[in-house]
Amino acid sequence: MQIRDLPFSDPGDPDVRSGPRFLFWLGRSQLTGQLKSLGWGLLHHCAIAGLPLAVGLAVQAVVDRSGRDLVLAGGLLVVLGALISVGDTMLHRTAVTNWITAAARVQQLLARRTAELGSALTRRVAAGEVVAVSTGDVEKIGWFVEALSRFAAAATALVLICVGLVFYLPSLGVLVAVATPVLALAVLPLLPRATRRADLQREKAGRATELASDTVAGLRVLRGIGGEELFLGRYRRASQEVRKAAVRSARMWALISAIQVLLPGILLISLVWYGATLARDGRIEIGQLVTVYSAATLMLFPLRNVEEIAMAYSFSRPSAQRAVRVLSLRRTVRPSTLEAVTPRGDLYDPVTGLMAPQGRFTAVVCGDPDEAGRLAERLGGHAEPDEAPEPVPSVLLGGVPLDELPLDTARTAVLVQDKDPVLLSGTLRELLDMPSSGHVTAEEALAAAQCGDVLAALAQASVDADGDPMNTRITERGRSLSGGQRQRLALARSLITDPEVLVLDEPTSAVDSHTEARVAAGIQRLRGGRTTVAFASSPLLLDLADRVVLVHGGTVVAAGTHRELVRDEPRYRAVVTRETDDETAAREEFAVVDGLPPARAIEEIEERA
Repeated sequence: MQIRDLPFSDPGDPDVRSGPRFLFWLGRSQLTGQLKSLGWGLLHHCAIAGLPLAVGLAVQAVVDRSGRDLVLAGGLLVVLGALISVGDTMLHRTAVTNWITAAARVQQLLARRTAELGSALTRRVAAGEVVAVSTGDVEKIGWFVEALSRFAAAATALVLICVGLVFYLPSLGVLVAVATPVLALAVLPLLPRATRRADLQREKAGRATELASDTVAGLRVLRGIGGEELFLGRYRRASQEVRKAAVRSARMWALISAIQVLLPGILLISLVWYGATLARDGRIEIGQLVTVYSAATLMLFPLRNVEEIAMAYSFSRPSAQRAVRVLSLRRTVRPSTLEAVTPRGDLYDPVTGLMAPQGRFTAVVCGDPDEAGRLAERLGGHAEPDEAPEPVPSVLLGGVPLDELPLDTARTAVLVQDKDPVLLSGTLRELLDMPSSGHVTAEEALAAAQCGDVLAALAQASVDADGDPMNTRITERGRSLSGGQRQRLALARSLITDPEVLVLDEPTSAVDSHTEARVAAGIQRLRGGRTTVAFASSPLLLDLADRVVLVHGGTVVAAGTHRELVRDEPRYRAVVTRETDDETAAREEFAVVDGLPPARAIEEIEERA
């Protein structure tokens, strides 16, 4: 896999049983890249390990005054230098490729799961945690995958060097072979504590990231209610906790690094002392001592990979665990038994009994906004995740269960615009460039959504000479626009797609009453002959709907026109007119005496009092 081939056509089906299993799956998925990195790493380390032999031969040639041996040693050094250069370059290239491809694979998996879950994702996992996983955690996971092959090459090189020294000079080679595992494993008792501290640091950092993300997202609201200082103080405390946890973690890793320096130093001192004694007694040659000493010194380089893989694993394991927590979320999926043909007909929810007739504008009134949001998602075929205690019956479109349709077909048939739609950064032309039927133009959708003032504002901000608003860039999440402008642009985007069924959750909640009336009329006009469901409580919009349905306690309790329900249904009237209990009681009281002569009506009221 080359970087130029990214993204993956299919990132695969990850093992999400645990964080370590997910890391192992990532490494196994890139087996070819891992083997390439292992091969170049072996070339690099083995070439470095050959330097002491060449140096020892050169020293011994000088001692023996042999020019031929000295030339051979020099030639060997040149060859080893070239191999070290090529091996190091290609090792870095393949290792970075492994890093980038692993990170890209994880990001694709996260994007696929996010698209599958939709808004249900943020009900299961905090939005800040998703951001943390898709940014910093992805890099740490990629670091472990990249370090894994370099560690394997270093460990293999250490074994080869130790075996070679034992055969080359048993008297000193055995000492190095025995000491090397001790050097590599000496830090193992400290790793659990270091890992726990790293986990704590990452947990606190994740909470701080969530707090920062949520604060930035709600900054406009916080400024409006004067809550900036309160949340700023919370973030200060969270960041200080992260700093303290990072210092404690760094102290442990500093201790591990110190041990990695101290123990090899003791080995080298012991090796020099013992080797010098053997050379003085004539049991070994000076060149052999130099060879073994140089080999032991250069072994410190591959030994550093042991510390690196330990650090990479300790930091990547909690990151992988968070990624697994997101990737393990799944929707209730039924096998697709139907062809990819968009069904037509009435939209029916068997849970609440809600019926939206085909080709008509149906308005839904819910006293509970959360209930309205859940119902809107269910109408779009977004079933509850697998964690739901009981399976939820599928919504039917023309008698066809949406859950049994292919996902692309179901989402083409029914489009749900939630209460807080997101505008991605880019030009207005790019924002409105959506997959659609082609029957509704951008101009028609913008006019129906009453976006004239938005176009005028974008034209003034345009950098083009002609002031074309379609070429004006919109900042991330549309923060350069007001809430009402963002809402109307999102509505225009939904109208352009022209789906068979369009579900709108409070599409006019952020605009004034005059604009709301025009937007409602525009929706009714543009969606003529198409099925439209709007969750709303505004009389201006409800009065234009062909049919109004009242959902109370999770069930449809009344249906009719807006005027009929206002007159005949107290629960509907209480939601739409914001009527209090006292006003309801007074209305009922005067309704009893309505039509009586004034004197008799007063007597009736006094008797009731």
